[in-house]
Amino acid sequence: MNEIREKLFEKQDLKYKEFHGKLCPNLDKIIGVRVPELKKIAKQIAKTDYKNYLKNAQDEYYEELLLQGLVIGYSKTTLEEKLKYLEKFVPKINSWAVCDVTCGTLKIAQKYEKEVWEFLQQYIKSKKEYEIRFALVMYLDYYLKEEYIDKILEQINNITSKDYYVQMAIAWLVSIAYIKQKEKTEKFLKNNKLDKFTQNKSISKICESYRITPEEKERVKKYKI
Repeated sequence: MNEIREKLFEKQDLKYKEFHGKLCPNLDKIIGVRVPELKKIAKQIAKTDYKNYLKNAQDEYYEELLLQGLVIGYSKTTLEEKLKYLEKFVPKINSWAVCDVTCGTLKIAQKYEKEVWEFLQQYIKSKKEYEIRFALVMYLDYYLKEEYIDKILEQINNITSKDYYVQMAIAWLVSIAYIKQKEKTEKFLKNNKLDKFTQNKSISKICESYRITPEEKERVKKYKI
């Protein structure tokens, strides 16, 4: 897979490397390739021999790991095979960026809604920070619908993790849930088991949205702890 690494370094942007490094301070191996460039490379791999790539892929660098997630997302394969690839990939997620960008490409959740929901249950119950975040961001991207919102809010209420990227994912999820499922989400904000940081961050994110009226923002501010 050295040719893939060489291709990534050809796309290196040192200013972006410095910028992205500040956004992901826990990562010490970043080449500095912008996401649109990574997506182009991933789509090319997905159209050719993605099976061989995923079997031998390197993940020493942030971009190499993210590239795996993107290739899994873009690959034209069966649900069963894609979920097998994800089972191997998800435990390797080591940053919010790898998690969130990968989730955005997993459009298979739109076609196989129930099957992917069941697949995600192992991660929402995990004790690992990025596995929980993976489930939460998948919920945010594909499951904020009437038939899932009650289950999502119940699961959020039972998460005890104090990991930062779990708390931030919950806050982000709640803020989007408020836009899409306002009545049930506001009821949740009134009465839940969220810690102070997550509750208040959820409300802050709601108030940052341009899709929320000034009156609604003033109302949810009352639920701050």
